[in-house]
Amino acid sequence: MGGPIDAGESYLDYNATAPLRPEALSATTDAMRTVGNASSLHGAGRRAAEKVNRARRQVAELLNCSPTEVIFTSGATEANNLALRLSYIAGKPLVTSPVEHPAVLETARALTSDHPDDLVLLPVAADGLVDLSVLDQVLPAGSGGTVSLMAANNETGVLTDLRVAAKSAHEANASFHTDATQVIGRLPVDIVELDVDFLSLSAHKFGGPQGVGVLYVRRGTAVPYRPLLRGGGQERGWRAGTLNVAGIAGLGAAAEAARIGMEEEASRIAVLRDRLESQLLRSISGCRVNGCLDQRLPGVSSITFPGAPSDAVLAAMPDVAASDGSACSSGAPTPSHVLLAMGLSRQDADCTIRFSLGHATTSAEIEHATQAVVRAVARVRSAMT
Repeated sequence: MGGPIDAGESYLDYNATAPLRPEALSATTDAMRTVGNASSLHGAGRRAAEKVNRARRQVAELLNCSPTEVIFTSGATEANNLALRLSYIAGKPLVTSPVEHPAVLETARALTSDHPDDLVLLPVAADGLVDLSVLDQVLPAGSGGTVSLMAANNETGVLTDLRVAAKSAHEANASFHTDATQVIGRLPVDIVELDVDFLSLSAHKFGGPQGVGVLYVRRGTAVPYRPLLRGGGQERGWRAGTLNVAGIAGLGAAAEAARIGMEEEASRIAVLRDRLESQLLRSISGCRVNGCLDQRLPGVSSITFPGAPSDAVLAAMPDVAASDGSACSSGAPTPSHVLLAMGLSRQDADCTIRFSLGHATTSAEIEHATQAVVRAVARVRSAMT
């Protein structure tokens, strides 16, 4: 297994985007050579449509759902927006958490701007776990509404017990949506067992191309017709616009590749993550890992290095790709809203780096990254004194 970038570098930013899997690259480039609009009825159009249909089946196999429940989008941001727009009803609770991705939080705030009391943010513990025990209090029996909780946090990797959350939502006659962007392709997901109504994902998080994703809508879910994009009748009217055949083909190929050997891959990645953490904790005084250590993704580590601002540390190790938070919030002047919601001080949040590993991460990358981080933190701390 080769590393995703040049020798002597470490790519540990899979939560931002994963390297393209060879299977996805092959499917994408093959589809780019295909002439034809997938909505056309002639031979070329039918050949393009078959690539789309194959990808729809591949995604359905990954999720254990019907292909008819798969709607292709430009990514999870669009899928999140569409899911909340479909499910939210003014005057009914829209329940989420303060550690959600901005694609959910900002959409929820916009939808409830005329009814601010509809928006309910669940409490979050210091370990990053959302307190699901209060769902029954904010969703009285028969109240209806919408619950949207991410499957795994993009900054800490902390997992949400979706079965418990969905059960509470449905007992109150509310719909349940999960942004599963960071889980899909990394841990097994069974839609039937989870009992969710809506699920969002992005291809580029598990080795597919950027700019394509999926919204799963459970068959029979009673939702009003509220598409974000109006136009032609693509995706059964829920997502107008010419289908991105190449991107969709790459998504499908990545889904199939991720499904095969997923559990073994997750175990291998967890070992590498634990090695990274143990070496850094042993070598750098005062550093600590954030989040619930036994309920998180296998490849994610959020580490605070007190006295060493993350932007300076990252600048001091350009050969290590990591992140000081969500890539979608890059350049934001405020510290991570996730870490602040967990109770970290602004100063500590500013000194936190997220390392995220994935399918192509190697032992050599971990060893290189460990040495680079140790040197960078020491250099920054020295300059700050």
